[in-house]
Amino acid sequence: MSTLPVVAAVDGSEDSWRALDWALDAARRRGAPLRVAHVRQYAVWGQPGAPVVVPPPPDQDPVLADARTRLAGRAEAADLQYVGLDGAPGALLPELGAEAELLVLGSRGRGGFARLLLGSNGLTAARDAECPVVVVPRPGREVDGPRPEPEPGPRVVVGLKVDGPDDAALGFAFTEAALRHARLQVLAAYPWPLQTWAAPGELITPEVDQEAVEHETRTLAEGFLAAHRERHPAVRAEAWPVPGDAAGHLVAASKDADLVVVGRHRRRLLAPARMLGSVTHAVLLHAASPVAVVPPAPGDE
Repeated sequence: MSTLPVVAAVDGSEDSWRALDWALDAARRRGAPLRVAHVRQYAVWGQPGAPVVVPPPPDQDPVLADARTRLAGRAEAADLQYVGLDGAPGALLPELGAEAELLVLGSRGRGGFARLLLGSNGLTAARDAECPVVVVPRPGREVDGPRPEPEPGPRVVVGLKVDGPDDAALGFAFTEAALRHARLQVLAAYPWPLQTWAAPGELITPEVDQEAVEHETRTLAEGFLAAHRERHPAVRAEAWPVPGDAAGHLVAASKDADLVVVGRHRRRLLAPARMLGSVTHAVLLHAASPVAVVPPAPGDE
């Protein structure tokens, strides 16, 4: 049983209620408390002469009251906690992850623009939180592009970069697959077609056998999965080498998946700020399934 809570960030929107449902299920699977948090955006300043709006105490918060009503009779297996915070969600949501096993939020809150697939608060939390962040999309999101045809049944998808594997993301994906009694589909993208520079402005395609590149990618992927398979012998993990765009393959594989797992960009000496990375950003924007963004292990960031 986990002692750290699963935190669901709610704001009264339908997106946040979907996130609450997902978080409740995740807390039950982990035997963890469920902490329902509402960040109230009450300005303590304003235009000169404007009245100051005083936020209600947490026990009178209408959003948390709605959450209690929605969870009534459904949360017997979860230890429930309710937290009301006042301030900017972009600053406070990542802080909630400092004492959480998982932070769950919807793809857009009340303040989002209708045309956006993911709100700024979701992006900020996924980039800055110290725990994994799960973003639950709206239902019916369409995805395009060819995808490997896995067998039916529960499925977790994780991206693997064989020239820079993210052990934290792999570990989270194996754990999640074990909790869900799901297969783990490990997508390892390799660059194709290969190109090299012959002269300024001129690209040539080298004579390289694609089957050999795919075989090498699969071999490397299997090596990285070995230790995780030992820790989770009940999880059936399959390495899927795929050519070309990693983000496109992950988005395509998200159709009918239980969860897609991606790593957060590691900080580098010349790029010390936290970043999501282009693949993670694209998957968050376009995947049809919930997406878990996993931060690097403390020693790797």
